[in-house]
Amino acid sequence: MRIWFKIFQDNHLLRDTVITDDGNDTRTHKIFNALEQACYQFDLSKPLWLDATVAEFKRHAKARFYQDNFVEEIDFDFLEIHVIEE
Repeated sequence: MRIWFKIFQDNHLLRDTVITDDGNDTRTHKIFNALEQACYQFDLSKPLWLDATVAEFKRHAKARFYQDNFVEEIDFDFLEIHVIEE
């Protein structure tokens, strides 16, 4: 599984990373582990999965985390997660 994480500010891509996980974990565990790794790379706190975020991710295999998803203040508009390969 490959998951692409992107940070946007004013519709411009600021940073991105791709996390690859070929382990035997479940899809959910792979996504949570990749999110944790990406947040570590970006020096961010882990965002909260709100109901709207979960619904968007289930529908499109892609979701955006806005300020409402983070406990701490963020200096960008949103973090996007996108499953690019299962």
